[in-house]
Amino acid sequence: MTVATPTPKIAAIQMNSQQDIVQNLITIETSIAAAGQAGAELVVIPENACSMGRQHETAERFDDLSAQLGKLAAQHQVHLVAGSLPCPYRPDGSTISDGRLRQVSQLFAPDGSRLARYDKIHLFTATVNDNQGSYNEAATFEPGTQTVVAPITLAERTYHLGLMVCFDLRFPALAQRLRQAGADILTAPSAFTYQTGKAHWQLLLRARALDSQCLVIGAAQGGDHHYADGAIRQTWGHAAIASHDGICVSEYEHSALQVASSEAAQQYALVLTNFDPAAQHLARQQLPTGHCHRLA
Repeated sequence: MTVATPTPKIAAIQMNSQQDIVQNLITIETSIAAAGQAGAELVVIPENACSMGRQHETAERFDDLSAQLGKLAAQHQVHLVAGSLPCPYRPDGSTISDGRLRQVSQLFAPDGSRLARYDKIHLFTATVNDNQGSYNEAATFEPGTQTVVAPITLAERTYHLGLMVCFDLRFPALAQRLRQAGADILTAPSAFTYQTGKAHWQLLLRARALDSQCLVIGAAQGGDHHYADGAIRQTWGHAAIASHDGICVSEYEHSALQVASSEAAQQYALVLTNFDPAAQHLARQQLPTGHCHRLA
């Protein structure tokens, strides 16, 4: 008798983080609890989940905030991809001499331990038709240098998770390299601008899923973010998950959280899907692009 392969549930969170870390942590905890109650074993929260802006101030609390996020993973018994946090030191513990930071995504296990750290490799540089106009992450951050794939246990089976962050989605070679390193699932916690997200967000999630034949999880920031200097940054939202065949299997269809939704009062939206490893494995057998790739 053939035993069906379990299909573990996975959650992507959409937030509207501001610069109040305490309030953002409350929203993070509430959203993780809701995802866990819905049966999710893997939860992904967005880039800059703890604070939009104030990167150096947030970086001073990197160790403390990381510990709190690990405790939330343990409390709610989930694997947690903790979006991104600014960090004042490299993975080897060395500080960055020019005062810049690293943008770090972390994977925590259900026992609260950290399984992986990924430092964002591709730093957002663009001129955009919005209130801010131009973006240059390299002025604040030093790029990471290492790809990261980590084993996780979902539904009592081991899979491999490849970590990305936001602007990384524009670079197919990264998704392909993660697949070559054994990835089954890719995570992409993000804070796309409204304009770039409207044009490309879902397309990029779907394209990277096709490139890698992996499930791609796009947690997102969405709505207006108010900065201390009076500036307002707009992000696209539309948290979504794309399957190995390039189909968007689940999406929150709004930028800002909707007033009529139950999630609005909690300041998050929850996007859920079941990962079907058997279907993904069959698709890789029928169209073996991973074995046919020659240029990288």
